[in-house]
Amino acid sequence: MTSFLFAILVIGPLALWWRASMEARALANAAAKDACRAGGAQLLDGTVVFRSLAFGRNQGGFHCIKRTYIFDYTEDGVSRRHGFVILAGHDVDTVGLGPTLAHSQPSGPPSA
Repeated sequence: MTSFLFAILVIGPLALWWRASMEARALANAAAKDACRAGGAQLLDGTVVFRSLAFGRNQGGFHCIKRTYIFDYTEDGVSRRHGFVILAGHDVDTVGLGPTLAHSQPSGPPSA
């Protein structure tokens, strides 16, 4: 009985973390595809790759987990360039293609 309870207390949160990570990756993948489409570029390899995890604040000023994903894209079909997606909680915070930002949320809490 004790080992069953311990297994639920350990495996349950791990399963929830894994699910949240897969949802975040899907959101980052969609943001990268949208940014490439809007910028006239082609997303290479068809997916994003997890880069880092940090604690930060979202647009409302609340604490959240910030995940950074990277991806490769091409504008001319020959050269490979790097882009990134930063998620703040469950929202896309910033998407960058090369030296320019494709999408960014304004920083700081909203003004009244």
